[in-house]
Amino acid sequence: MNKILISILEQLVTRMKAAIEIEVEKREKALYECAMDVEKDKELQNEMKEWDITTSNGLADESW
Repeated sequence: MNKILISILEQLVTRMKAAIEIEVEKREKALYECAMDVEKDKELQNEMKEWDITTSNGLADESW
């Protein structure tokens, strides 16, 4: 691995940070919208209910 030290004008750093923040917000919004679409998908919800049995081992809860 190599390290490089560079100097950048403060204005450029500010613009780069703003661009990164905008991109992160855009991706977070897209991910949120995707999650909302998944929650609205009734067919998928019904299919997932069939998998609920796999979340337990079939044994009653025991207190150790």
